[in-house]
Amino acid sequence: MTLVICDMSTSLDGYVTGPNDSRENPFGDGAATLHDWLSDAATDEDRAILQEMLDGVGALVMGRTSFDKNEGDGGWGDSGPAGDTPCFVVTHNQPTTSYPPVFTFVTDGVVSAIEQAKHAAGDKVVTLFGATVMQQALPLGLVDEIRVHVIPVLLGGGTLLFGALDSAITLERTQAVATPAATHLGFRVVR
Repeated sequence: MTLVICDMSTSLDGYVTGPNDSRENPFGDGAATLHDWLSDAATDEDRAILQEMLDGVGALVMGRTSFDKNEGDGGWGDSGPAGDTPCFVVTHNQPTTSYPPVFTFVTDGVVSAIEQAKHAAGDKVVTLFGATVMQQALPLGLVDEIRVHVIPVLLGGGTLLFGALDSAITLERTQAVATPAATHLGFRVVR
């Protein structure tokens, strides 16, 4: 069974971007350190967690806002955010611009995007990229695991990882690893 996993870095107060996030300022004000555990501040433990995550990814699902913000000035080049790994972008409208074939634009919702991604991932993991896609998928029962990398910073605003949920979601902790750069937490969604 292909697992669907949300894997996100967040501030201690729950934000995945700071205030004033935009294409020019994709992490928002004060949030540049949210991903330092991936490179600049990485310890051997951080690197092992990252490598395990990368080795398991078979497909990505992201929203159009995340796609646009992460595209950057030079575009995506010849690949997507994870090289040749298939990436399904949930959007209301097909783009008019041409993008590398690794991208599939899905206009019929997050359920369809996740189904397509599961098919493409085979026995690997589908990773949700961005808070909006996760916020749509979690209440629908489409998320199997949540991995949160809590960074020791308070942002006070921006994009919340969980936003507002209609009801409680029960979780079982599967991982807790603290490094100087992040506290890595893993949870299984209890059904």
